[in-house]
Amino acid sequence: MSELNLLKCCKECWHSPESPCSDFVECLNSFPKCHETSTDCKNILSEKFRTFRYEKLMKPVIFVGAGTCGLGAGAGKTIKAITNYLTEKSIEADIVEVGCIGLCSVEPIMDIQMPGRTRLSFKYVTEKKVNDILNDFFSGKINKEHLLGQHRNDKFEEYKGITYLDELTFFKKQTRWVLENCGIINPIRIEEYIARRGFEALSKVLKSKTPEEVCDAVEKSGLRGRGGGGFPSGKKWKLALSQDTKERYLICNADEGDPGAFMDRAVIEGDPYRLIEGMLIAGYAIGASKGYVYIRAEYPLAIEHLKEAIAKAQGLGFLGNNILDSGFHFDIIIKKGAGAFVCGEETALINSIEGKRGMPKPRPPYPSIKGLFGKPTVINNVETLANVPKILLNGENWFNSLGTKTSKGTKVFALSGHIKNTGLVEVAMGTPLHDIIFDIGGGIPNEKQFKAVQIGGPSGGCIPASHLDIDIDYESLKTVGAMMGSGGLVVMNEDTCMVDIAKYFMDFIQRESCGKCIPCREGTRRLLEILERITSNPKNGNPMAKLERFQSILHIQSLSEVIQNASLCGLGKSAPNPVLSTLRWFRNEYEAHIYDKKCPAKVCKELLTYRILEDKCTGCTICSKKCPSGAIVGVLKNVHHIISEKCIGCGSCYDACNFNAIVVE
Repeated sequence: MSELNLLKCCKECWHSPESPCSDFVECLNSFPKCHETSTDCKNILSEKFRTFRYEKLMKPVIFVGAGTCGLGAGAGKTIKAITNYLTEKSIEADIVEVGCIGLCSVEPIMDIQMPGRTRLSFKYVTEKKVNDILNDFFSGKINKEHLLGQHRNDKFEEYKGITYLDELTFFKKQTRWVLENCGIINPIRIEEYIARRGFEALSKVLKSKTPEEVCDAVEKSGLRGRGGGGFPSGKKWKLALSQDTKERYLICNADEGDPGAFMDRAVIEGDPYRLIEGMLIAGYAIGASKGYVYIRAEYPLAIEHLKEAIAKAQGLGFLGNNILDSGFHFDIIIKKGAGAFVCGEETALINSIEGKRGMPKPRPPYPSIKGLFGKPTVINNVETLANVPKILLNGENWFNSLGTKTSKGTKVFALSGHIKNTGLVEVAMGTPLHDIIFDIGGGIPNEKQFKAVQIGGPSGGCIPASHLDIDIDYESLKTVGAMMGSGGLVVMNEDTCMVDIAKYFMDFIQRESCGKCIPCREGTRRLLEILERITSNPKNGNPMAKLERFQSILHIQSLSEVIQNASLCGLGKSAPNPVLSTLRWFRNEYEAHIYDKKCPAKVCKELLTYRILEDKCTGCTICSKKCPSGAIVGVLKNVHHIISEKCIGCGSCYDACNFNAIVVE
């Protein structure tokens, strides 16, 4: 019998009147003799489920991180190389594709597990390295050059002298609740999810709790929206449940549009059934029979995994009509977004699902009262819903025992930028920002100094080095002009121009504005114009242009406040945050750009001045040949000079000079 047929067999047994089990998962774990078939599947199921947990292996298993980051690093070619190696060597072994374990900076990652032994993890396993690593391993050696560590599991024999993964600095300070299965299990095999207590919380809820009790449990847990707003999830659910209507909707917002954010994508790619179970529990709690996953079309692998997971969940009766014989009906529909940043805002997202242009609506009424198709609608993001199964399984006190007074549980962050360990991390609320960047993230590469970190995406804020000791929670971040957002952390080193960063994010926000309200549509455009003006150097000596540069520092603050106070939606209100936060903490850089026409970080090209050092110039003429504007004059074997009026600041001469004779000021 196939695994799915065995699970169906066990499910039929649980449905029978003679079943000794109180729920489906208990049935799966106790493996009773089926009453409605002649097949005794107890022993078969027992062996299968131990195999799904990789506790009883009959042959080697090779795991490959095949999330988007892994595939981008070449995991697809690695898998082909592994397959070819096993074929050539006539080695019988299984290859299992898993999601991202979070340490994206060392992809492709390959794990090997032998029967009875712990699982070894190897880094930087490109197709060219596969043969060397596997040759060593199957000959009794371990390739130390690519060794990452071993997974901890007390049921297996460990490898002596090899560090456990949870002892590595990247994992040591993490608390992996949402990400516990990512990079560990095959994400599209429902058997593996069930073998790790998957759908046990759903079974418990449907058998023993009312919708009101589920809402109470989520409220008492202290779970707040992980999409950025931080609104208490239980209160939102209760508001929708209290509406006098038979029709309600649930929406999972997976429209992850922030530059540098990939939390939702990784969770769906690595553990889609957790999201499905969270949506089922949420749907039951608010009285909804239909849920939508609004996901970016740019996430093809996540969509593929989610589609397959939905189909398998339907096949086992976890989705559809009369789920687990409880009378509860629920379906999940995938809605692909076209990539508009504004559709991350909940009312714009609702318009998009309804087939309208993705533009925000005034609130109130809030979606929990009048949302999709005019019905009460709860909107939560992927991470919020992924927390729900464990809360209902372990209890609200388990969840709220971790974190701060007002921010409970854990938070997933995407680390990117100038940092050694780029990837996905999950830490307890209240963890100091310093620990995330310098312990988990490994600090700044190439011995550079930390300058700032952008948190919360384009609508977030920059936090300077002087506030690295701040604890990560909703309230603390607001005190420094930042916000939690969805969880993107973009780290910047000493070579970063903060005015240029503000310009980058303002350009993004201005292009992504839906254009509905004037403060956001026109205000962000004016802000971008001011930033472009102060990062450029007027060459024509126009006195008005010089005056406008000086006025910019006065107007930029007041204009930002107008946009903040008068915009229609949350995205518009938070649009000036990159400008306000950089202006607050790096005002000296703005003043240097405006008054001195200098970029301290030497990033803004039009403000750079190139000069040739006479004592180092050999007159080789390379610089003059490379100059596209003819700004360098001189004859062979004589000192050259740069005509500042003609120089466009491209840096071609600086790059071409072999004698370090050109300096940038």
